Formats: sequence, structure tokens, C-alpha cells
Amino acid sequence: MALNFFDQFMSPTLMGIPLMALALILPFYLLPTHTARWVGNRSLTLHNWALNRFSSQLLLPINPSGHKWALLYASLITYLVAINMLGLLPYTFTPTTQLSHNLGLAIPLWLATVLIGLRNQPTAALGHLLPEGTPTALIPILIVIETISLLIRPLALGVRLTANLTAGHLLIQLIGTASFVLLPLMPAVGLLTAALLFLLTLLEIAVAFIQAYVFVLLLSLYLQENV
Repeated sequence: MALNFFDQFMSPTLMGIPLMALALILPFYLLPTHTARWVGNRSLTLHNWALNRFSSQLLLPINPSGHKWALLYASLITYLVAINMLGLLPYTFTPTTQLSHNLGLAIPLWLATVLIGLRNQPTAALGHLLPEGTPTALIPILIVIETISLLIRPLALGVRLTANLTAGHLLIQLIGTASFVLLPLMPAVGLLTAALLFLLTLLEIAVAFIQAYVFVLLLSLYLQENV
């Protein structure tokens, strides 16, 4: 039976048990652990430097009251990058291609920023729904529009991450299938397609990092509006 290209996005099972939980837990084993050594190795040093640079750049425009989110955002981007990179390996499953998984990350974190704004500065938080100087006749319409734009933010976060990774995986599988078919028939065209596949894989590695960064960056911007 011919497989569908979208079968790669189905959660794999072992004896009827979904393995998505294992795919979600595995990246945490890649995180460095505490050791008795005074000096860490190069991998640990690079990891700490990257997290330090990321946290400082991300939280620079945010008030000091929002800096307590640094650990959460650093853990989130490490998790997303690890999941996205592991999903590029052959015969692996990528949880971030599932909209339910991404919405499960986006909705609670977005809702937390909204609740913080309503608790700490309710007037300013509600003031975002109505721009200053709005004509009286447009006030009801603008309130509805701004409310919809506020509620659609987590959906946009989840759909953006899902769509980018799904499109990349589909392109890799399509071009990989084409190169596999063309190599015995037309070697020159097959090699050219394989070179294109290699370049696309490099692009998807960059996309894996960029989409994780964009996801966390937008969450930090939502936090900046509410602290």
C-alpha cells in the first residue's frame, strides 16, 4: 500500500502505545547536568554562553519585573530547538508539526501574560483595546476588532510554528523521493536534485532555530505589553 506524504506527521506507536510522550521527554536528557568539576567542557560553555546571550537580548527591553521569566523562556527555546532538530533526523517524529502540541504551549503562556497585565495594570491592559483619539462612532467596532486580534494571538503562534515545520518536512520528503527515483534514470538530474535536497536540509536547520526564536520572541513581546 502506498504511503501518504502526510503519514510522516502521525504519531508513531509501539504495540498500540503512542510514542509522542517519549519524543517530548527525550530532549531534556540533552541538557547539561551539574558536575563536581570547576571548569565545564566546551559544550557546556557554549550552551551557557548561548543561553546567556539569548536571555540578555530577549529581556533587555522588558521591565525588571518581567526578568523572572528568563528561566522559563530559556527552557522553552532549548526545548523547541531540540525538538525541531531531532525531527530532522531520519525515521523520527516531530511533535512541533502537531497543532495541538503548539497550541498547548502557546495558549497557557499567552494567557499568563494577559492575566498578569489585568492583575498589575488593569487600566493599561484594557486601554490596549481602544487606541487613544478614536472617534466615538468607531469605538464599538474597534473594541471588537482589538479583542479578536488579542484572542487570535495564540492561534497565530501555533499555526506559524506548525505551518513552517510541516512545509519544510513535506519539501524534504518530496525532493528526497524525487532524487531517489531520478538517480537510476537520469544520474545528472538526480545528483542535481540531491544537491538541492542538501541545501534545503541546511535551510530547514536554520528554520528550526529561527522558528523557535520567533515563538519565544513574540511571547516576550506580549509580556512586555503587560508588565
